[in-house]
Amino acid sequence: MNEINKILEQNIFRVISDVANKNNTETYVIGGFVRDIFLQRTSKDIDILVIGSGIDFSLKVAKKLGIKKVSTYKNYGTSMFKYKGMDIEFVGARKESYHRESRNPIVENGTLDDDQKRRDFTINAMAFSLNKNNYGELLDPFNGIKDIEDKIIRTPLNPDITFSDDPLRMLRAVRFATQLNFELDKIVFDAISTNKQRINIISKERIIDELNKILLSPYPSVGLSLLEETGLLNEFFPELTKLKGTETINGVSHKDNFYHTLEVVDNLATKTDNLWLLWAGLLHDIGKPRSKRFNKKQGFTFHGHEVIGGRMVTDIFKKFKMPLNEKLSYVKKLVELHLRPIAIVKDVTDSAIRRLLFDAGDDIDDLMSLAESDITSKNEYKVQKFLNNFVIVRQKLIEIEEKDKIRNWQPPITGEEIMQHLNIQPSREVGIIKNNIKDAILDGEIENSKDAAFAFMDKIANKLGLK
Repeated sequence: MNEINKILEQNIFRVISDVANKNNTETYVIGGFVRDIFLQRTSKDIDILVIGSGIDFSLKVAKKLGIKKVSTYKNYGTSMFKYKGMDIEFVGARKESYHRESRNPIVENGTLDDDQKRRDFTINAMAFSLNKNNYGELLDPFNGIKDIEDKIIRTPLNPDITFSDDPLRMLRAVRFATQLNFELDKIVFDAISTNKQRINIISKERIIDELNKILLSPYPSVGLSLLEETGLLNEFFPELTKLKGTETINGVSHKDNFYHTLEVVDNLATKTDNLWLLWAGLLHDIGKPRSKRFNKKQGFTFHGHEVIGGRMVTDIFKKFKMPLNEKLSYVKKLVELHLRPIAIVKDVTDSAIRRLLFDAGDDIDDLMSLAESDITSKNEYKVQKFLNNFVIVRQKLIEIEEKDKIRNWQPPITGEEIMQHLNIQPSREVGIIKNNIKDAILDGEIENSKDAAFAFMDKIANKLGLK
């Protein structure tokens, strides 16, 4: 309690309390900030609940603090300003009702009780009073403290109603369980399964925002498994659920590529907080269901799944309205190249290393992290052998790059220089010469220099009858 008292003695809360007292207004700090105090997590977002107009009250607090810039959102009855690195948001207490086809509520003025009932989860419904007569008193009508102790996600009201009214809360339930290492209460789990189709009224942007937070959690597999088990994942991301399952023909089986993918993403999560590298891990085998074949000699094969997967990455980014820029190009590239480091491990030649550097460019380190994370065999000896070989590959990458400068390499001579030197017009032969020079450098036949490239060009030109 001493720590809580210390937090509530901060100037921002005392000023709010003083303004509230002078204006005979009830105010509370509520939601995530309160939750995080008990979770011993730092939070820079403070939600202030006002019984009355949140906007009017915020302007009075801002004036008292000497803050001139206050952002107001009249449609939502909210306002906010920044204070000492914190975002302070004010909202009037309200009660809500919903139309079935929309998650946007019909809002009416309400009491503290109304506002706490409308909150998504019990752990987010707790409030501290900022009123003079009971300053610092915890108001926890739904036992959020006990749910924090028990590490469980529950809703203040019937979860069927909570999730049907605002289906995004189903994703938020899974996200909080993942981030906090909590469990979903059984009736919450069942309510998500029952209401899963309601997620289709939620915008793709909001869905991806929650999915991104799950991916950035310490163990993304927790949330991804919950999404799959409740059936929610299949509603908005069937491409991923198609990875699930095994098949056996003539006694030959293949692994469950969904759970393999979860392992890969978890492995990456221990190494990086690069969201787009985590997306590459999530999608690296996405093309396997479409490429799966069986024959008696080889058993199950997934030939070309990396190429199919690369095309699917573009489709998935478009569907979810994700950035169609360098982020897409990066994920697509890693999916298409993810098998290359594993292939090189079997035969670490200078030529193969040069070509990998050429194709991966500045993303080579991330590609290696993805490839290392992709080793998920239950055979520990096999895993360690691969990882040891990857150490050799990484060293080779450094040596070749220092010697040949292949990363983000550009041909030492241009098409214009080829045409000028050989006195020819734009033609198919120019492309042939450029490709031959590139292959010769990558294969180590000639040095990566202008002089060597010009000399090699003359040889190719003679073979093509251009000299």
